Amino acid sequence: MNKYHSVKTKTADGITHDSRKEANRWCELLLLQRCGAISDLQRQVKFVLIPAQTETFPRYGKRGNRLADGERIVEKECAYVADFVYTENGKKIVEDTKSDATKTKEYRIKRKLMLWVHGIRIREV
Repeated sequence: MNKYHSVKTKTADGITHDSRKEANRWCELLLLQRCGAISDLQRQVKFVLIPAQTETFPRYGKRGNRLADGERIVEKECAYVADFVYTENGKKIVEDTKSDATKTKEYRIKRKLMLWVHGIRIREV
């Protein structure tokens, strides 16, 4: 159990989900895909919202000779991982199973960035 009191749950196909709600939604989406209402069902799809920020720095060998510049990460990337992504009526749908407790400030910012950067509105279930 985590801080939101969700319990990791396995579905009949052996996939472990972060909550019972997510596991139940996965089963519903599988049924919708089997009957042809949706297609291309995927889970845990990563969308980069802000790429990693890097800087280059000079490198020198043991004898003081100049080597190729190095590169180091200054800021890690900011990414959103969607619970489910699928196609419905020819449109890409990004879906997240949410409760009121998991609608954190961080999630709300990432939701806004998804719309700004990728033009995708997250469907909350």
